[in-house]
Amino acid sequence: MSTLKSSSTDLTLNADGVGNDIIFQSNAGQVGKLTAEGVLTATSFVGSAATLTAIPAANITGTLPAISGANLTNLPADATKLPLAGGTLTGTLAAKVATTATNTDTSNTGSVTLDFSTHQNFVLTLTGNVTLANPSTEAIGQSGFIAFIQDSTGSRTVALGTDYETPAAAGLTLTSTASATDLVPYLVVAANRILLGAPQLAFA
Repeated sequence: MSTLKSSSTDLTLNADGVGNDIIFQSNAGQVGKLTAEGVLTATSFVGSAATLTAIPAANITGTLPAISGANLTNLPADATKLPLAGGTLTGTLAAKVATTATNTDTSNTGSVTLDFSTHQNFVLTLTGNVTLANPSTEAIGQSGFIAFIQDSTGSRTVALGTDYETPAAAGLTLTSTASATDLVPYLVVAANRILLGAPQLAFA
């Protein structure tokens, strides 16, 4: 074990010769540890309202250590749940988990709103003319595909809400043949901006 002390001796760094961990130790005892695998833990974190009011919107993964202080306590591994203890947490916390679920809907006509928070891909059978309404659940960076299947009648059309954008603002022209299947890729590049690729038509 090797030891590095600060000039005030308030903080000691101990290199554990067994587990190759770095131990953070104050005069009151151990306050944290950095493992050889790169996992940083702490016995406590004391903050103020001023420093805990600007949590940015970002993906959160992994296990978070317990937090104590006037504003937060016992933050669980599930970052979507934030218990408060005697204080107020302000700001925006977005814990986005990627989803690969596919929504297969065999009856679509009129206004249709896709749920991007639950599904990544969509297989929609058109039983009438459809308008894709503007969603509110998309996440920047999310991508996938939308498959459109004509029913036994065919000639169903798809109009787009303003959040959906197509190359040269051309809209979507799908195969009109009964039972035809077309595939449209998409990518979310910003809030209220879902870019649709050129349709791949008439799979057979």
